Amino acid sequence: MTELKVLIVDDSPFMRKVFSDVIDADSAFHVLATACDGEEAVKLAMELQPDIITMDLEMPRMNGLQALRKIMAKRPTPVLMLSAVTDNGTRDTIRALQYGAIDFIRKPDGAVKLDIRQVGEQLLEKLRIVAETIDKGPLRMLPAVVEQTAEEAEEAGGIEAAAPSPIGRAIQEAKEAARMTAAAANPPPGAEQPPAEPPPEAGKPQKLMRREQPAGKTGPSAKIAAPDTGKPPRLQGPAPDNLRKLPKPARAADGGALTVKKEAKPPVRRPVAPPPGITPQAKPPGEPKPTTSFTQIVAIGTSTGGPRALHEVLTGIPADFPAPILVVQHMPPKFTHSLAQRLDSFCSIHVREATDGEQLETATAYIAPGGKHMSLAKDASGKYRIKLSNEGPRSGHMPSVDVLYESLIGHRQLKRYAVLMTGMGSDGAKGMKALLDDGAQTTIAEAEQTCVVYGMPRSAVELGAATRQVPLQGIAAVLVQEMKSRKT
Repeated sequence: MTELKVLIVDDSPFMRKVFSDVIDADSAFHVLATACDGEEAVKLAMELQPDIITMDLEMPRMNGLQALRKIMAKRPTPVLMLSAVTDNGTRDTIRALQYGAIDFIRKPDGAVKLDIRQVGEQLLEKLRIVAETIDKGPLRMLPAVVEQTAEEAEEAGGIEAAAPSPIGRAIQEAKEAARMTAAAANPPPGAEQPPAEPPPEAGKPQKLMRREQPAGKTGPSAKIAAPDTGKPPRLQGPAPDNLRKLPKPARAADGGALTVKKEAKPPVRRPVAPPPGITPQAKPPGEPKPTTSFTQIVAIGTSTGGPRALHEVLTGIPADFPAPILVVQHMPPKFTHSLAQRLDSFCSIHVREATDGEQLETATAYIAPGGKHMSLAKDASGKYRIKLSNEGPRSGHMPSVDVLYESLIGHRQLKRYAVLMTGMGSDGAKGMKALLDDGAQTTIAEAEQTCVVYGMPRSAVELGAATRQVPLQGIAAVLVQEMKSRKT
């Protein structure tokens, strides 16, 4: 194995020294340089071209998320994030994984001396996983999740206000369009009604971006409602010309619709762009709500590279999906909660962290909490529920994919579908084989060409557990088609 060059990025001189000593002690790695903030990290990444980067999240001038996005846009490189176990830290870590980071480790807290030793061991373990993957060929870097909202524009330093920014101008235009729409909704007496916009061309994919919508709104864009005073809004002077024909919704640089964030509680499902080649699932009026009555179920297992892979699959699942989806992602406690929240904001279906005893519903994905195994259980009334347990790790993992798959064995009244995606090791392979032998309808292993780490799917294929090998971008479409073809 060739010695791999590592760039360490951390604003703490102490942590830079600790990580340098840990990494240099392993003959497989060499610390090429260190950087104290995101700006220096981007500069060194371009100049020195390291094989791997360790990136702190919280840094001055340019934080880890901003630096990660710049590096992934200019020169995609395996990046390991260093995350604090805080609400903000876990949320930003999930964002980093969706932006292209390959994995993360938790930074030391509490008993610092003990934690630093543990973090050093975890760091080397993660680096060895990346090294093993690189040694087998060029590392597969998934496309990063691309998003830009008004909120993120403000976080990034107010790009909305910058005149030269196309996105800033588009946001302003979207706000103006929304304002005009609200005013036109209650025109003064005698005012000419604006003509309705023609519907989008049938069959044409409508690329959407992440957005927040008011409660109860399920249309393709959120509108800002005029205050309800019981009277039409007063307009000063003659009606503007542009009230007679409303401007079309603003478009982002990539052609997708751009909407303005509006605080809403509780959150609602938001349709977004599905994987390439899959037609967006429109939400028809009177769309059926999730139900506890179903005859099919999906179980998904994944590890390294999983958050991005889950985003790809779950955003391709339509809002009327007729089955629950049980998900095991190898991840520590607290991070799975942030992962569920993040995915829920992008998906048409509901996504949440599973709780013990809750009843399963269709069109909902349940993510196993970090540190607990998740199983399928059936109560005395015949309803299916989540069962969480703490019996200890299986193959070093808790939650374990094998535990999830094995819990589906015996439930032959359900049509069962198992999916095993990117990840190191073999967790899930034996459980998938047992589930297949028990009569599962379809068992899918992610195809090698799209796996960040082709470990778990490879084990399933070699064991004869997978009936199909499907590239990541096609998994959602296969599940939808399989369910339609087997619907009774």
